[in-house]
Amino acid sequence: MDPFPRLQSLQAFVFRCPVVEPVVVSFGTMFERTMVLVRAEDVDGGVGWGEVWCNFPAVAAEHRARLIDSVLAPLALSRDFSGPAEAFHWLTDRTAILGIQSGEPGPLAQAIAGIDIALWDLAARRAGQPLWALLGGQSPTVGVYASGINPDRPEIMALTRRIEGHRAFKLKIGFGEHRDLTNLRSLRAALGPDCSLMADVNQGWSVEEAIRMAPLLEPFDLQWLEEPLRADRPWSEWTALSRIAGPLAAGENLQVEAAFELAIDSGALRVLQPDIAKWGGFSGCLPVAQSAMSRGLRYCPHYLGGGIGLLASAHLLAAAGGDGLLEVDANPNPLRELLCAEVGQVQEGMVTLSDAPGLGLMPDPAALGRYAARA
Repeated sequence: MDPFPRLQSLQAFVFRCPVVEPVVVSFGTMFERTMVLVRAEDVDGGVGWGEVWCNFPAVAAEHRARLIDSVLAPLALSRDFSGPAEAFHWLTDRTAILGIQSGEPGPLAQAIAGIDIALWDLAARRAGQPLWALLGGQSPTVGVYASGINPDRPEIMALTRRIEGHRAFKLKIGFGEHRDLTNLRSLRAALGPDCSLMADVNQGWSVEEAIRMAPLLEPFDLQWLEEPLRADRPWSEWTALSRIAGPLAAGENLQVEAAFELAIDSGALRVLQPDIAKWGGFSGCLPVAQSAMSRGLRYCPHYLGGGIGLLASAHLLAAAGGDGLLEVDANPNPLRELLCAEVGQVQEGMVTLSDAPGLGLMPDPAALGRYAARA
């Protein structure tokens, strides 16, 4: 890779739009979709784009953008870096104490992740390569699944996405035994035995509830059960649950390499799901994915946001290889659809990324103007 140039500017843009059908999870409801984009420009005029996780609460979007404005942009512009990975690790180390002092290690990590994505996009554009190839990927084609299927008549949304080419589906559960089992029965009956089915509890069960519910899920042949317990529960509880449940999945709410290594070492998980826009960007998540796969785990990136982050997740999965699936939110979201058309072109459960440099897309904030919350 060519020498990495000094950065000239780092900007954050906030967008939000209302949704007709709220997105419901076990711990809350999303009544609007938000997106924070990061634009990095170097002294030679090269540009890269990234995205910062900001789903909950909705005011998180402006907050993350202001963290970039006031804290991270001045740091990133203060010195030279050999490449995106050095910038990621330096920004992470440089703000570690601030994260403790302010009680905000998560928001800082999310903002740094978005910056990292932008810097890797910039690096790949300078190299004239698609990012998946620059990072060592062998194929631009990845498997996908329709995610975020709400608990209200989920079979309708699932069948619509099946017509569009999806062959794997993930249902939100954690709304009570009767409702969860009724929805799973309806989905399996509608989709038939040939489609893959997963379920996401979004940390909604206690250990006792999970142990009671796990045997009741066996008839549905789930590929995985996601976050049945809180992410901060000890791995001994996850391991105990794994002995009576099917494959367990988690990782979207972990931070720092050590936390992921503990998760891998625990033996409790079969699927690891770091979120590129929530922690790590490419610099953190690719090594974690490679470590998980070397230990026999399946790497399936978590993602629920706008189009740049989804593209980044797809490039990361293509770079890592393996048989993992890309999470594609089944709910309508203009902030995704206007920026990520190629991931919407699903054929028999697969999508193919372009050979264009970087992430393959140069967003135009002006084209998103009606959704702009701040410039």
